[in-house]
Amino acid sequence: MDRRSFLRASSVGAGAAAASTLATPLVAQSTRTLTMVTSWPRGFAVLDDAAQYLVQFVGEMSGGSLQIDLKAPGELVGAFEVFDAVSSGQADMYHSADYYFIGQHPGYAYFTAVPFGGTAQEVTNWYYHGGGEALHDELGMIFNLKGLSAGNSGSQSGGWFRNEIRSAEDFNGLKFRMPGLGGQVLGKLGASVQNIPGGELYQALSSGALDGLEWVGPMADERAGFQEVAKVYYTAGFHEPGSALSANVNLDVWNELSDQHKAVLRYASMAVTHFQLAETLANNGAALSRLQAQGVKTLQFPDDVWDAFGAASAEVMDENMGDELFAKIRTSFEESLANSASWIQKSDGYYVEQRVRVLGG
Repeated sequence: MDRRSFLRASSVGAGAAAASTLATPLVAQSTRTLTMVTSWPRGFAVLDDAAQYLVQFVGEMSGGSLQIDLKAPGELVGAFEVFDAVSSGQADMYHSADYYFIGQHPGYAYFTAVPFGGTAQEVTNWYYHGGGEALHDELGMIFNLKGLSAGNSGSQSGGWFRNEIRSAEDFNGLKFRMPGLGGQVLGKLGASVQNIPGGELYQALSSGALDGLEWVGPMADERAGFQEVAKVYYTAGFHEPGSALSANVNLDVWNELSDQHKAVLRYASMAVTHFQLAETLANNGAALSRLQAQGVKTLQFPDDVWDAFGAASAEVMDENMGDELFAKIRTSFEESLANSASWIQKSDGYYVEQRVRVLGG
């Protein structure tokens, strides 16, 4: 054999060996399917959208080697049972709003939203660049969970009411649905606060079991049909200025995953947050116009009501400061919020004010 023939043969042989080496992990790696229980009925705008995008993105980013089997409420466990199901290993992961689980620990409120908290951008800043993700994991260690943030509803509306709210006293005795620490705030104003799963809200409002409720925002609220049974809609609320969603994984399951699959879950969760939030914000304005066309009256709470929200919110937050981890999370969150706001207010905030002044709208 001459030198050229030898080199060609060697090259082909080396290439085949390299290809065989590269292909081995893909052939050897079997498909892993994770059972994910959610708190959202199938088809619910924004919330189930985020869960469905997570299923899609994980499958595509992993090349099909990691799959998620989504279970809606009632298919395996109830909407508010997902935390315990994943913590105990009954399911592999959940997609929900972590403030539903402040009964397990009040610090979980920060991984959805807290009264007078951060906007979607400010929450994301804290989570990925202000220590929030590490604190989510520290909290999760107590309950055998790995924290992931996967979605954000943006600023949520103040809620649906049968009658206008003219003073803080109008909340006294009001049967109102609001989860998390925001619900505790309304409780201090005399409201009878209830935490009812999303799939049951329409019936509760139409039957009179509720006098009012908050859900998400125009896109999600329109699809839920609340405009059919209530006509007073407050478009800004104190309770959830940027509500994150979570896709927490059982810690034992997480530790069994390959580094590649861990990365897929983490980065797919990031992608869901940005993609789903953009979709929501892109559609809320048109949805609000359609609600108004159906006779919905859009309002803002009076300043003295906002003052009452603020005073009660400070009281609720301070009541939880006896818990060391809650205090640690709160301090971290508020430091990040101050850093973000110091620039946003002077840049984006001022710019929007000037754009409205100069161009209107």
